[in-house]
Amino acid sequence: MSKQATTPGCKANLSAWLVPGAMAFALLLTGCASKVPPPAPATAEPPELTGGGRYAISADAYPLDPPDVSQVPNAEPRVEPLSRAGNRPTYEVWGETYRVLPDARGYVKEGMASWYGEKFHGYATSNGEIYDMYKMSAAHRSLPLPTFARVTSLENGSSVIVRINDRGPFHSEREIDLSYAAAYQLGFTEAGTGRVRVEAIDPQGWAGHSSINTAQLPASDTTDRRTNSSGYLQVAALSDRGSATQLKRQLQSRLDQNVRIADDGGVYRVQVGPVGHQREELALRETLRQAGYPQAFIVK
Repeated sequence: MSKQATTPGCKANLSAWLVPGAMAFALLLTGCASKVPPPAPATAEPPELTGGGRYAISADAYPLDPPDVSQVPNAEPRVEPLSRAGNRPTYEVWGETYRVLPDARGYVKEGMASWYGEKFHGYATSNGEIYDMYKMSAAHRSLPLPTFARVTSLENGSSVIVRINDRGPFHSEREIDLSYAAAYQLGFTEAGTGRVRVEAIDPQGWAGHSSINTAQLPASDTTDRRTNSSGYLQVAALSDRGSATQLKRQLQSRLDQNVRIADDGGVYRVQVGPVGHQREELALRETLRQAGYPQAFIVK
């Protein structure tokens, strides 16, 4: 995980180990943080990131008595100005220079995700906000702050939406550092890391999508008329049946609709439905969007 060093805007890597029978946690986390510094002038830029501060603490910690975060809602994408802190075009950590992208649109990348916890909980993030490990947030080396992103587990198909407001992880093999809540819902808090896909969300496009509601449809489209053949909204296609079953159970606990697994020659397609008319489809799409699956599509 990462938080700030003695000055705002910094993050690095740490290690903690899970010892069988003890509750020390096996994570390779990244980050750096400090207590919130005195307010800086509004136009001030954070200094270059350096080691020190919370870098010097060798191990992060698993929360001793964490609340139930299984129902923590996704971050809600919205248009926001770039943060005054944490968005310098380049910054340096441990002699390595990193570049911040000018725009998050179109960003999609797969890689390893880790998570950061107790060591940084309540400390300032790189954009000057306070890290809360029980909310849907994340750290990234190069995406602008803030950026909203959908993070999907490549191991079980689970998906969350996070708001990126911090820098890190500074392990070359890591793509993103997630809050405890986000990692929990993706299913890798115990393992410490998991393979994911990170997709930046365009808040303007998202706002346009979420503004659609059935009240805006013409009367001819809102009748309870069935189409020629009922369809399903497909949420994921997975190669492992166990992962598909886990995702089915997760969706079934959140939805009123039936969830099925369609076996297509060893590809297990998780689908919700059937849906037969436009009003029902739009309502189900919105429910799936709020659950973190905004790109579900109709299949016959």
